[in-house]
Amino acid sequence: MDDLIYNKIELLCSEGDEYMDCCFFDKALMKFQEALELVPEPKNDWEASAWILCAIGDVYFFKSDYKQSLNYFFEALNAPGGIDNPFIQLRLGQLFFELGNKKKAKEYLIGAYMLEGEEIFEDKEKYYELIKNDIWQN
Repeated sequence: MDDLIYNKIELLCSEGDEYMDCCFFDKALMKFQEALELVPEPKNDWEASAWILCAIGDVYFFKSDYKQSLNYFFEALNAPGGIDNPFIQLRLGQLFFELGNKKKAKEYLIGAYMLEGEEIFEDKEKYYELIKNDIWQN
């Protein structure tokens, strides 16, 4: 990827992060989507896609639009580095939990635990509670 494009993507994502910090989710979404548009085709060939898709998914997570968020996190999972990313595993687990699918939630939450350990669940007790017994049985 061209350095100029990569730097523009980073700038847009940084602006999106600032909007997220202020809970201006729609403005953040616009910045992240603008960044994603700059990623060359095929987008899933670029590692940058994973973190941009996560950022977009996060916007929808914080807007409680869990189904839309799930779509973006699955796309991020299939981007380079996505499958081994503990944050993606965690967020997928949280999304399935919020959507009422505890079985799928456990699968991804245990994956996050295996990649990152208990510390990934800091301030996320309800999700850790779901898998705690499964982890300690093994």
